[in-house]
Amino acid sequence: MRFDEIAPQGPLSPEQARLKSMKDRVKRDQQAVKAERARQQMHKAQQDLSAINRQK
Repeated sequence: MRFDEIAPQGPLSPEQARLKSMKDRVKRDQQAVKAERARQQMHKAQQDLSAINRQK
C-alpha cells in the first residue's frame, strides 16, 4: 500500500459530504432489502416444511 492511500484526508465539502451520505444510504438500503428477502424466503421455507409435516 502506498502512503497516500492510507493517509488521512481533509474534511469533505458540503456537496461531497451530501453525495457520500446518499451513497452510504443506498448501500444500507440495498443490504436491508437483501436481508428482508432472505428473511421472507426463510419464513416461506419454514411454512412449507411445517405444511409437509402436517400432511404426514
